[in-house]
Amino acid sequence: MVVASRKPHACERAVERLRELGGQAIGVPTHLGDVDALEALVRATVDEFGGIDVVVNNAANALAQPLGQMTVEAVTKSYEVNVRGPLFLVQAALPHLKESAKAAVINMVSVGAFMFSPATSIYSSNKAALMSLTRSMAAEFAPFGIRVNAIAPGPVDTDMVRNNPPEFIDMLAKSTLMQRLASPDEIVGTALLLASDAGSYITGTVIIVDGGGTPR
Repeated sequence: MVVASRKPHACERAVERLRELGGQAIGVPTHLGDVDALEALVRATVDEFGGIDVVVNNAANALAQPLGQMTVEAVTKSYEVNVRGPLFLVQAALPHLKESAKAAVINMVSVGAFMFSPATSIYSSNKAALMSLTRSMAAEFAPFGIRVNAIAPGPVDTDMVRNNPPEFIDMLAKSTLMQRLASPDEIVGTALLLASDAGSYITGTVIIVDGGGTPR
């Protein structure tokens, strides 16, 4: 397994944990907004493991600005990480995915792709764009045996959520039927389904994992 993050220390922590669990892992510090770095990430992965079976696009940029006050810099930065980066990472990995007998791509979108709220239109529109790309990838890559799906989490107890004011976090939790945030581990089962033979007939779909928030 290859862990990529723009923060080297985050890569190190994740790799240490994976190795404690008995896995083989390396960390490759990578900024998803840097297209050249994506090519380097793919090369490092193939050099270490000989190929690529699964790509998980989990990076995100949650910049929030209200309509009427958006800056070009914010919109560009968000798009580069949330849409352009995942697209070009999959494109860089595509030759190797074509050679895999178990190829799968998982794009992490958000329930924001289905809903709207004040000030989050940059993030939500980018996640909606990634959801659309997921479906296009599924259609184009199916002849090569590559499955492409997305996961749309609701509020999850991650650094991105914890960086918000407490009252906002509490509002997110109460917006779900289960009245709480998800732990990151609660997204793992869905990812394993989509990455494994258990999901061998699933492609071009988006699975919502949100504690029952979206129906509300």
